Parts: sequence; C-alpha cells; structure tokens
Amino acid sequence: MFIVPDWPAPANIKAVSTTREGGISLQPYQGLNLGLHVGDNIEHVQCNRTQLQQELGLAESPAWLNQTHSTTVIGVNAPLAATPDADGSYTRVADIACAVMTADCLPILLCDSAGTQVAAVHAGWRGAADGIIEAALDTFHAPADQILAWLGPAIGPNAFEVGNEVREQFVADLPQAEQAFKPYGDKWLADLYVLARQRLYRAGVSKIYGGDFCTFSSPERFYSYRRDGVTGRQASLIWITSQ
Repeated sequence: MFIVPDWPAPANIKAVSTTREGGISLQPYQGLNLGLHVGDNIEHVQCNRTQLQQELGLAESPAWLNQTHSTTVIGVNAPLAATPDADGSYTRVADIACAVMTADCLPILLCDSAGTQVAAVHAGWRGAADGIIEAALDTFHAPADQILAWLGPAIGPNAFEVGNEVREQFVADLPQAEQAFKPYGDKWLADLYVLARQRLYRAGVSKIYGGDFCTFSSPERFYSYRRDGVTGRQASLIWITSQ
C-alpha cells in the first residue's frame, strides 16, 4: 500500500508515497483515492484520508493543498483549517505532515541532514519549468549540500509525450535539459526525473534518491491522468516525528 523511500534521511524523518491499493473508492477511482477534486464520492475520499492518517499514526490530518501548477510553497506551523492554493509546503514543526497529490506529476520530498525541516513539492512540467523546485529549496535554513531529495512516483520517460514548446522552455533555462528529451514523431518524450535532477544539481543538491517509477505503465499500482483521464490521486507525505 505504501512506498517508503530508500534514502539516508535522519531517523526522525518519516516519508511515504501511497499507491492506489487499499481504500474504498469505486471505479474509475478504485482504491485509495485521496483527491477531493476529481469527481469521486466525497465520503469515500474522506474515509480514505482518515484511513491514511490512522495507518501512518498521524495525530492530525496531513496538510492537504489545492494544487494549481504554481510555484507557491507555504510554511505550515499548525494543522490547516482550510485548503490553501499552493504546490508545495514546508515545516519545521514536529508531527505535521506535508503532502502533495499526484497522478503523473512528480512528487519531490525534501529534508535536511539534521532532521529539522521537511518539504513536499508537486512538480509537474509547468511547475518544474517555472521554478517550484527552487522555491522549495529557498525555504530551507540549511546549505544545499545538506539537503536530501527523494523523487516519488511520476510518469516515466517512455510515456511522457510533450510538444516542442515544453522542450524549448526547459532548454532555454538550462541547456543540458536537452538530454531529457527524445524525439517521438513530431513530439518529444520527456524525462521528468532527469529534469528534476538537473535543477536540483544546479541548486547545489547532490543527495538525490528515487526516480525509478512510472505511473502510466502501472495501472494496478498507480493512478495516471495521462493514461485514464478520469482517475484518482495518490499522495506523497513527509513529516518530522517528535518521538
């Protein structure tokens, strides 16, 4: 049901990515759909979210966001009373889980090597190109070489078809981004994982893990918007434990 990052994060840092396995949502959202905005039965989604909170042993609900493909990253110092518009969150407060939902876009989880701050980032191609990764890194009170990044489940490099305007936007900002695109007819196949790694490296982050999933090609395990259109959302969460 959960994917636990394989990375050398401090012992007080906990992180998971969910899959669609478990939950009570029905087709086409079948499984552990955590998105309230996709047309699923609201009671089913709330039940799935409660199940997730209980299974992770969280005292409070995760800090859910209304994601808009922006570069907004908010600080969370207490349980959220509303759902803010943002595509990333960070905290230095124990037992508050930062969370992002995805169904092909790239979730990135971040922490510092001292275990004092965590962040969760929703990095689709628009957000990545516009600077959401850099915006999240700017919230850290730690040198870049002390930040760890884990790349969660996203659409893989053999499935992510994009137009030339996407390629041009990345290459104009970072010429080596050309390495992340392969010709595919009159389109391109883009590697979100490579694009994210390149931007993290440029920012000085070299401790990068994960990046070996493909939501599109794993229908039994992951939701994929590109594959199914109407579908659910999985989540990636990270928090500091007080124990």
